[in-house]
Amino acid sequence: MNNLGERLFKLRRDKKLSQEEVAEKLNVTRQTISKWETDQSVPDFDKIVPLCELYGITPNELFIELKEKETSKNNEFVIDSEKEQIRINKKAKGIAFSVVLYFLSCVWILISIPVINMNPIVACALFLLICGIATGIIIYVCIKYKQIKTSKETETDRLRNQISSIVAIMVTILYLIISFKTMAWHLTWIIWIIFGLFEEILKLIFMLRSSKDEK
Repeated sequence: MNNLGERLFKLRRDKKLSQEEVAEKLNVTRQTISKWETDQSVPDFDKIVPLCELYGITPNELFIELKEKETSKNNEFVIDSEKEQIRINKKAKGIAFSVVLYFLSCVWILISIPVINMNPIVACALFLLICGIATGIIIYVCIKYKQIKTSKETETDRLRNQISSIVAIMVTILYLIISFKTMAWHLTWIIWIIFGLFEEILKLIFMLRSSKDEK
C-alpha cells in the first residue's frame, strides 16, 4: 500500500481538515496522522472505520482504489518488459546477421583472387563494401534498440569488456609475431577481421544470455 499515505492526505485536504482536527476526532496524536500520511506507519485496524467515516468513504473504496492503482502499475511493468524483450531480440538478430556478413566477407577475400582470379582491386572493394554494410547494421541496431541498463547488466558489460581487452592484447601480440616472422603484412591484417568477428560473437552471446536470464 505504498500510496495509502498519499490517499489519506488527499482525503483530508478535500475535507478541509487539519491534522490536529483529524487527530482529535480519532483520539490520536497529530504526529500519528502525519506518519499515516507519509507512509511511516499505517492506521490500526480499529481506526480504519472511523477514519473512513470521517472522510465519507467506505473501507472498500479506500483499499479497492489503491489495489487498482497497484494492478495498473504491475500491468505497465509487464508491458514495458515485453517491449524491452522485443528490442533485445531485434538487436540480437541484427548483430547475428552482421556477424554472418563478416564471415562472408572473409570467405570472399580468400577465394575471389586466388580461386576466381578476380581483379584484386574489385575483390577488395567488394570486401570493404560487405564489411561496411555489416558495420552499418551493427551501429543502426545498437542505436535504435538501445537498452536502459540495470546494475546487473552493467556488471555483465564490465565482464565482457575485460574479456575483450585481454583478447585484444593477445591478438595484437599474435599479429606482430606472425607479421614479423612471415613478413606477410598484406595478409596478416585479416587477423583483425577475425578479432572483430570475435567481438560481435561475444557481444551476441552475452546479449542472448541476458535475455535468457530475464525469462
